[in-house]
Amino acid sequence: MTVIDFTAFIGRLATASGETILPFFRTSLGIDNKGAHDFDPVTEADRAAEAVMRRMIQANFPQHGIVGEEFGNEREDAEYVWVLDPIDGTKSFISGFPTWGTLIALMHKKTPVFGMMHQPYIGERFSGDSGSAHYSGSAGERRLAVRRCASLKEATLLTTSPLLMNEADRARFGSVAETVRLTRYGGDCYSYCMLAGGHLDLVIETELKPYDIAALIPIVTGAGGIVTTWEGKPAQDGGRIVAAGDSRIHEAALKLLNG
Repeated sequence: MTVIDFTAFIGRLATASGETILPFFRTSLGIDNKGAHDFDPVTEADRAAEAVMRRMIQANFPQHGIVGEEFGNEREDAEYVWVLDPIDGTKSFISGFPTWGTLIALMHKKTPVFGMMHQPYIGERFSGDSGSAHYSGSAGERRLAVRRCASLKEATLLTTSPLLMNEADRARFGSVAETVRLTRYGGDCYSYCMLAGGHLDLVIETELKPYDIAALIPIVTGAGGIVTTWEGKPAQDGGRIVAAGDSRIHEAALKLLNG
C-alpha cells in the first residue's frame, strides 16, 4: 500500500462514518453516561460509526491493529494501527452544536503518519501527514498553514473547558490565559484544525486519550505547527497537551505551565 492508497481508504472511512452519524444528529437520541464520577456521554451514533469503520479496516487490513474509543483495542502492537474517535466532541453533538468531528489516525510503529478530522454536517475535512496538511469543504480545497505569532501577548488561546482540568492544572492554565490577548472555550478537535488553518495560535488541554489527539498531530505538524505534552514530549499517547502554531509561543507557554 502507498500513502495515496491509504489516503483514499481513509476518505472512504470518513464518508462511511459520516453517513452513519448524520441521521442521529439533532434528533432525540438516547444518551448513556460512561463516566464513573463525571458526565462522559456516549450515543448510538458513536457506537455505530466506530463499528462501521472497524468492519472496513478488518476487511481490508486484517493484520492491522485498531484502537477505538468505544470498543477498545485489538492488535495494538501491530506495525500499523488505526486510532478512531467516531465523535470527538460528543457533548457538543448532543447539544446540537456542529463543533464535533470524526478523528481517524494511522499509526506506523507507534508514530502517527496520517490523520483526518471529518465534520460531515458542515462538510469539512482536515487532513495531514506531518509533511503537509489540507482542507476540503465548501470553500474548496487548499493547503493549511499556521500563522506566525511572536509572543503570548498577541496570541489567541483555545481550550475545550478549564473545568475538565484538575485544580493544579487549571491554575497553570490560568497563568497562560491571563497573558494571551484572547481566550476562547469549546471546540474540541476543531480547535486544532483552526490552529492548523492559521486562525488561532495555541491550544492547551489535559486528560486527553490517544484517540483524542493522534489524528490531529499530523494535521497540525503538517501545517507547520508543533504538538507536545506539557513536558515537551511526544503527544500521541495523550495526557496534558500543548499545540502551537509558532515555536516561540509554544516555548513561552511551556515555561508558564511548568513554572
